[in-house]
Amino acid sequence: LMTKSWQEIPHYHVTKRLDLSVMSEQLAVYNDERTITARVVPGAVLLAAAARAVAAVPACNGWWRDGGFEPATGVALGVVLSLRTGGLIVPTIEHAETLTVAETMTRLTELVQRARQGRLRASDLAPASVTVTILGDLGADAVAGVIHPPQVALLGLGAVHDEVWPAEGGAVVRPTVHADLAGDHRAIDGSTGSRLLTQMQTQLNTIAWETP
Repeated sequence: LMTKSWQEIPHYHVTKRLDLSVMSEQLAVYNDERTITARVVPGAVLLAAAARAVAAVPACNGWWRDGGFEPATGVALGVVLSLRTGGLIVPTIEHAETLTVAETMTRLTELVQRARQGRLRASDLAPASVTVTILGDLGADAVAGVIHPPQVALLGLGAVHDEVWPAEGGAVVRPTVHADLAGDHRAIDGSTGSRLLTQMQTQLNTIAWETP
């Protein structure tokens, strides 16, 4: 499948360094008030933000079929998971754009558990409309991924690092992550991919953590 993707899809990549200072502050406060089992990992926040960013830039959400783009009606978020026995699997979180951070964490935890037990449900393997891969926990600083056909976009996220960031004529150190958008040039151009990454930053700063 990936060989076919590389041969048939005219890939392009755009990247953006995302400022995670707001997210990190909110995450610290959120986790400090909860038990260990109720806490959220940074990856869940990134997934929730990615889903809402994709919903805000719908040209990136769907499939290339029969020579044209078919938009999805909701964000079916494919999440790349590595298995302890080796290899990868990509289960799906349906309607991911409607979930809070806490709900995304719950779904992610359930998916990881079922995937590692070999007990994924049929609904877990529903066709994704866009895929996110996060390889920071494995040491990668950035990820330039390969699109899963017939999808038209894949978002790759690396590790969270403290980096120098320009601010008010000087420089500060902030937590950051490098985001890479792989796009299918038949369906979306670089400006659309760039808008998605910009929207990702907006969502990281404003996303809802819990159901009101």
